[in-house]
Amino acid sequence: MKRLSILIVLLSVISSCKEEKEVKLSEGEWWANMKVAEDQQLPFNFTLTENAGSFAMEVRNADERVLIDEFEFYKDSIKIQMPIFEGYIAGKFSDNEIKGNFIKESLDRVVPFYAKLGDRPRFKVSEKPKVNLSGIWEVNFDFDGESPYPAKGIFAQEDDKVIGTFRTNTGDYRYLEGVVDGNELKLSTFDGAHVFLFNATATDSTLGGVFYSGNHSIENFKARRNEAFELADANTLTYIKEGYEKLDFTFPDADGKFTSLADKEFANKVVLVQIMGTWCPNCLDETKFYVDYLKNNPNPDLKVIALAFEYAKTEEKAFEGIDRLKKRIGVPYPILLAQFGSSDKVLANEKLPMLNHVLSYPTTIYIDKKGNIHKIHTGFNGPATLEKHEEFKKEFNETLTELLSE
Repeated sequence: MKRLSILIVLLSVISSCKEEKEVKLSEGEWWANMKVAEDQQLPFNFTLTENAGSFAMEVRNADERVLIDEFEFYKDSIKIQMPIFEGYIAGKFSDNEIKGNFIKESLDRVVPFYAKLGDRPRFKVSEKPKVNLSGIWEVNFDFDGESPYPAKGIFAQEDDKVIGTFRTNTGDYRYLEGVVDGNELKLSTFDGAHVFLFNATATDSTLGGVFYSGNHSIENFKARRNEAFELADANTLTYIKEGYEKLDFTFPDADGKFTSLADKEFANKVVLVQIMGTWCPNCLDETKFYVDYLKNNPNPDLKVIALAFEYAKTEEKAFEGIDRLKKRIGVPYPILLAQFGSSDKVLANEKLPMLNHVLSYPTTIYIDKKGNIHKIHTGFNGPATLEKHEEFKKEFNETLTELLSE
């Protein structure tokens, strides 16, 4: 009887151990979606890999690859922190599923998230394409709302696959990937910050549809094919107001040191002042460009300084975001905290009253060696804009060559 009791205890322990066996995510191809409206889901694909117990997911948006490598596990709970931005995915997981939410705490935004193991198309296609949307499109977003704005659609279509982006006066909507299903256009992107879905009905010359930004914003848009369409010159949108001669500010860094353009280190130097936010993917693109440029073109007469306008609710959280960006990208120049608790552009303009407005994150102010504003460039044409990005790089090099030679 005693032996039987011991056997029962042993079997119970073995059974318990089996039940508590660690669940592990499966490597391979995954398909994910985010619920941006009651009847709308934004899909994307990623590859999950493991190396010595460390996981990484590579999200694909057209030619873009976003590496996300900060995973935390507790039993069947998971947290996946975005590499630069404050957002994270939190929920429950099994070996072949993740269910939870994509969360941005500072903005109080929560978007339902689901992922399943398996290699499947980003969008399901049920009908051959009836149109080819390759080319340039003149677009009007929120045309029936309170804040309409223009954009330039740039698309390339091969069979039913479409890639491209929308450029606006404040920046681009990053790498978009999708399909044409019959006469329906479907595009999406998830880059760790943006949660963008575009649905439209298309003809050969028109588009009409809806733009979902997460589950907090919905805008109608319409477009017509126009190969000659161009947006306003990015160098004319923001300027110094009459009555002001120079750019002036004093903001702190993470050590509490206050920095101003009047400091000796900026005397007789060409200075680029970058207005940005660590939450902003276009700012990230621009920052990567500046980091690369400074690495390949060191010049003691060139200084870069960034002014961060953060929506993090506390100063501590704002500086945490700045520190994250500096470490992950290797930013060699100072990033000062200009504002926290809001990225509102009206409030931002109060911090820089000599400007007619702060229209966009990012905006870069070019200052010559005498401390005068040479020009102000609004927005950033990122790599998803293709030839526009190349045009920007050419203009940037020409401008700096001119200013440094003075």
